[in-house]
Amino acid sequence: MPIITKIGRQKNNNERYNLYLDEKYAFSVDEAVLIKYQLTKGKVLEDFTIDEMVFDDEVRKAYNKAINFLSYRMRSEHEVKQKLLQSEFGEAVILEAIRKLYEHSFLNDESFTKALVATQKKNSKKGPAAIRQELKKKGIEKDLQEEVLSAYSEEEQLAIARTLTEKIINQNSSKTPRQIKQKVQDALQRKGYNFTIISQAIDSFELEKNDEEWVEIIESQGDKIWRKYASKYSSYDLRRRVKQALYQKGFPAEQIDQYLEKKELELQDE
Repeated sequence: MPIITKIGRQKNNNERYNLYLDEKYAFSVDEAVLIKYQLTKGKVLEDFTIDEMVFDDEVRKAYNKAINFLSYRMRSEHEVKQKLLQSEFGEAVILEAIRKLYEHSFLNDESFTKALVATQKKNSKKGPAAIRQELKKKGIEKDLQEEVLSAYSEEEQLAIARTLTEKIINQNSSKTPRQIKQKVQDALQRKGYNFTIISQAIDSFELEKNDEEWVEIIESQGDKIWRKYASKYSSYDLRRRVKQALYQKGFPAEQIDQYLEKKELELQDE
């Protein structure tokens, strides 16, 4: 059986030691492994002991790798496993390292899930569907996803959705109610809110325009459309295409007719 003939601390890592068996370098171990197995010069090592030491040392390496990974932010168990697999640790080593991380409270998928949901709500203003996708990517089990998301009340969702809706309305004051509504629907759907919440959020605001606002909006959008088609069409075809485009954007027929009459008068005066 091999005998430890020398133990030397590594120059670049004071917590690791090189072991020499029968005057030849054998392997290195973490200080915790050195202490656990009471390794000293002259100690005789059995083969199964060496195997246990090597395994424990690999676990320690994986554990330290995970701790460093977790030092930047909270991670899910799935993320830590993937990181250790990328570092080419074996499955048994990873499982033992994960067990120790849970034991020392460095890993907790429930706490991670709650923190992620809170962050997504506060910073990204996301709804349940979008957050659920984030949790799925992090490898969170479905039951835990639903348990944590169940605390995301409809009242809270609606409050956040209203805030987003108001911002979109203010940013699109030169759009028609139909255009604004579509922008809100698209944005809130991407954020992960359902149809009921979106509808309630939109209904919380008055989107209709007065006559002066309609005139200002239709002149802004109508002139762009007119220039677009004027290079290709004229007379009846030009009027028809502009009218159709404005109608699709949500302008009332009365406002469209008034705008077109004004444009025709402008052309006559040129």
